[in-house]
Amino acid sequence: MNGFEPSTDDKALRLARDLEDLGVLFDIARTLDRHVELREALGPLLDLLEARAGLSRGMVTLLDRSVGMLKIEEAHGMSAEEKKRGLYRLGEGLVGRVFESGTALVVPDLSKEPRFLNRAGGRSPEELKGIAYYCVPIRSGDSVIGTVSAERRVGVHAERIDSLMTEDRSLLERTTTLIADSAKLRERIMEEQFRLRSDAGGDAVLSHNSVRNPSQSMVGTSDAMHSVYELIAQVAPSDATVLVTGESGTGKELVAAEIHRASKRSAGPFVKVNCAALPESIIESELFGHEKGAFTGAAAQRKGRFELAHEGTIFLDEIGELSPQVQVKLLRVLQEREIERIGGSATIRIDVRVVAATNRKLEEELRAGRFREDLYYRLNVFPVLIPPLRERKSDIVLLADYFAEKYANRNGKLIKRISSPALDLLTSYHWPGNVRELENCIERAVILSTDAVIHSYHLPPSLQSAQSTNTEPTATLDGAISRLEKELIVEALKISSGNMAAAARRLGVTERQMGLRVHHYGINWKLYRATKM
Repeated sequence: MNGFEPSTDDKALRLARDLEDLGVLFDIARTLDRHVELREALGPLLDLLEARAGLSRGMVTLLDRSVGMLKIEEAHGMSAEEKKRGLYRLGEGLVGRVFESGTALVVPDLSKEPRFLNRAGGRSPEELKGIAYYCVPIRSGDSVIGTVSAERRVGVHAERIDSLMTEDRSLLERTTTLIADSAKLRERIMEEQFRLRSDAGGDAVLSHNSVRNPSQSMVGTSDAMHSVYELIAQVAPSDATVLVTGESGTGKELVAAEIHRASKRSAGPFVKVNCAALPESIIESELFGHEKGAFTGAAAQRKGRFELAHEGTIFLDEIGELSPQVQVKLLRVLQEREIERIGGSATIRIDVRVVAATNRKLEEELRAGRFREDLYYRLNVFPVLIPPLRERKSDIVLLADYFAEKYANRNGKLIKRISSPALDLLTSYHWPGNVRELENCIERAVILSTDAVIHSYHLPPSLQSAQSTNTEPTATLDGAISRLEKELIVEALKISSGNMAAAARRLGVTERQMGLRVHHYGINWKLYRATKM
């Protein structure tokens, strides 16, 4: 081993720190994802950096283009003078210089750098001894949009100051990347909302969830849904037959409707047929129509769904449920683009685009002999697979927010937010019923809510099981009361920004009782402290 190779202990420390940083970054990404407004996420983000990484006095500034200055969006431990100012001119102080240069700054010891003492915030040089200061620019593409700064007391780590400062800087740089991505996403949302409002003459009221999706019907910003949107955009202008696959409740009908809306047939009819809901005895009549007297009960001529969809789109949902006899006739329609009504002899030409959907694995149906191979290849011209909700976890909060707004409006109720414990349950559940199950859960919760908040106890019992919450099940009354009590205490601490006395008053208990309960449940009330701007 040469003299410059790190020791085994150093490698172990570095690996442990890297793993810890990854955990912090994961939690920061979740925090940014959970909040509609970026500014609402910055306080919890700085809490995470302090509690998990030991970086105190964190501050985030963003460029305010209206005044051409940096605005302090969130800060911990600022002096009264700093709070009052709230803005930095470009090039002013450490923050202004980092923004202007676009280069990160690391000061190993503030007390040894007299030119940096204006950062002290009322602290003496002695108090600044052993404090390292970091300021990192937030980059969006080629431009700088803000800064993140923080401090660490490095005196207790004197033996590894250099490596520690390198690790801190790396963590902050990765944090700024997450903030920049979040800011970029929100900017795209605003642009999309503005465009859609303009297209609708200013009357459209849209959810923030419509990003990356050209219509209001589909919600999701995950990579999986982005791929679906791209496939829709590619196939919609054509007349190709589309086969939409995915588990029940994933939104296959919405995909079909979006394909029709974005196609050149959008002015024509969009006819939906649920093949599983129609008895085998009448499905042929429903699809192709019948002549008067063709069978008992056929009192008049009736057009089938294919005729009704002429010059438009027909959506055949649950296509895997069709009987072999109907499959043969459907194959002929797809090949020849013509039909014959039951009891009739005339051939009727149709101009119809076919979009089919199924929750079955048609390849397995082929091997079992329950689905015709030739029909499968006629339908599977352009396949679109809709991912299950468990594979697009980042969309759960967006969908929950969308459905909360939808059913609040429908039921004439006010829903301001979904509590953090409720969001934890929603994001940890495996959602076997996919988006449809989530929608039903949120509708139920909206109806049960009495205080403009969806709480965890408003969600169905299935979500509050050990499997969905990673907690041991409690079947006793005391256990249920304890869970509710802890959630109410956490909510009160959040509302009061970690002020124990104010939280106690809100809950109607004494400060001593509040302190005992916080200690009993192991709640770190300091995490909820926030500096008011």
